[in-house]
Amino acid sequence: MSTSNSKHNSTDSLDSLDQARPYAPSPFENFNTDAQSEISPINSRLSGVSSRELRITRTETVKSLHELGMSSDIPMPAINHPPVENPIFPEEYTLETETGLVPVMTLQSIGRVKTVEHTNKLEALDPEIEFVTFVVGDPENPHNWDMTYKWILTLTLAIFVVCAAYGSSCLAGGLPTINKKFGVSTEVSTLTVSLMVIGFTVGPLIWAPLSEQIGRRPVYFISFGLYTIFQIPCALAPNIGALLVCRFLCGVFASSALTNVGASLVDIHNETRSLAIAFFSFAPYSGPVLGGVVNGFISVSTKRMDLIIWVNMAFAGVMWIIVSLIPETYAPVILKKRAKKLREETGNPKIMTEQEATPLSMKELVNDNLIRPLKFIVEEPVLDLICAFVALIYSLLYAFFFAYPVIFNRLYGYEDNIIGLMYIPILIGAGLALCTTPILEMKYAALCKRRTPTPEDRLIGAIIGAPFPCISLFILGATSYKHIIWVGPASSGIAFGYGMVLIYYSLNNYIIDTYAKYAASALATKVFLRSSGGAAFPLFITQMYDKLGLQWASWLLAFISLAMVFIPISFYKYGKTLRAKMCKEDYSAVHL
Repeated sequence: MSTSNSKHNSTDSLDSLDQARPYAPSPFENFNTDAQSEISPINSRLSGVSSRELRITRTETVKSLHELGMSSDIPMPAINHPPVENPIFPEEYTLETETGLVPVMTLQSIGRVKTVEHTNKLEALDPEIEFVTFVVGDPENPHNWDMTYKWILTLTLAIFVVCAAYGSSCLAGGLPTINKKFGVSTEVSTLTVSLMVIGFTVGPLIWAPLSEQIGRRPVYFISFGLYTIFQIPCALAPNIGALLVCRFLCGVFASSALTNVGASLVDIHNETRSLAIAFFSFAPYSGPVLGGVVNGFISVSTKRMDLIIWVNMAFAGVMWIIVSLIPETYAPVILKKRAKKLREETGNPKIMTEQEATPLSMKELVNDNLIRPLKFIVEEPVLDLICAFVALIYSLLYAFFFAYPVIFNRLYGYEDNIIGLMYIPILIGAGLALCTTPILEMKYAALCKRRTPTPEDRLIGAIIGAPFPCISLFILGATSYKHIIWVGPASSGIAFGYGMVLIYYSLNNYIIDTYAKYAASALATKVFLRSSGGAAFPLFITQMYDKLGLQWASWLLAFISLAMVFIPISFYKYGKTLRAKMCKEDYSAVHL
């Protein structure tokens, strides 16, 4: 129970408090005091009142916390929890209590004790601090939102990701217009795609940690606002250098959607989280395909590079406005705002969240968001192998944007508008995978009821999907002859789209479960390696098809894909042993 300098707790004092300050409801004013509640007098600084008055608020007790299922055992923080070093109260962002306040003293009484480093000394956490939680049935808790509303938000955020990914490939359908406007070769104009994808590797280093401090909504508003605005210098670029610089910056700004939307879905979904992520896995890969389909027609019909960018700007602007209207979903930021309001109302500076009580230093933030993801590349062969498979699939997607123009132009004389239609089978295959993922989720849920799941149980989707990119490329090579109708090579995209989504969905979950302790860092490593591959492949695909021929270029990629098939199979069979030998430590959710 926290105390104040004033020992004045009479009814007259409370009456004078109500008279002296305007009515401002708090999240726990409507609850009745009972014998199990702890009374915490808190100082209030009131305008127009010279002396400090006493306000009585209720906080949680050891008994009430036990009734909520809390014990001395500290659970593993969820993947979307803020970076707090060795938290004692990770339940803060999901737990709903009657009072909305949990004193550190009470947590210490049930065995939750930690010390914090301050000026090179270890100091105990102040026992008078009171952590803020959601109250029972709290309407501000995203997990309490209506399920229909959650799925509307899920669909909106998925389209938001499609928009960002669409922009990355929008100029791939109009490379001839860039060549003609600036007098450059295709090798140079290809950089307009690669540099934006490289921007996808840089942006997460900014937007992911920033969203943990100020929330998802402000990050979307700032970053996508800049992305929309920077379409203007792209469209009006006086030379190729200006266009390339602006495209890179567009990648940095648009990457907030690719980085944070998955976290936003975790914010709002609880039991339906895995299903939402499964549907979300469709978006990052369908966006580039849609860009290829639409902009081939714009390029051929108008011969205007700037119109391609104006259309992209319109799409980005609409999504910027829509996403800016979505309420904040990040529980730690919602509770930080509530704590600030309560501090102002009560005058008690010790009402806060654990993130505020023990904030990470700049050195720790840099380590979490930059150094550890790069260290994982060197220290974690398991993560490297899994990310290599993800990177290959992402790279092959961008490879299609440069292989198809070579194949269909050389064999059938098609221009970019008709070539763009050849990407539609990839979308069809991705849609079929979208129908498969709910089935996999139901199987996984049933398995969880029978026994404790392991990270390897997440690999079923990758095992099913892994052969399909290989099959797709073999079909593409085998049908790349003039005497074969265009339906043959085009239909190969169905197999690729199906395998692509299943592999991404499955391996993403495997990374989260395997590196649960540092899931955010492991996912950052995945984004870095995936985007690096996606940026590199377009730079040599055209030359590879020119040198090796239409058949063997596709078959070479097919053989590489075939070798990667054994990664999920091997990890499914020997995963526990391989993780024990190859991981620096056991980071898995099961171990924690």
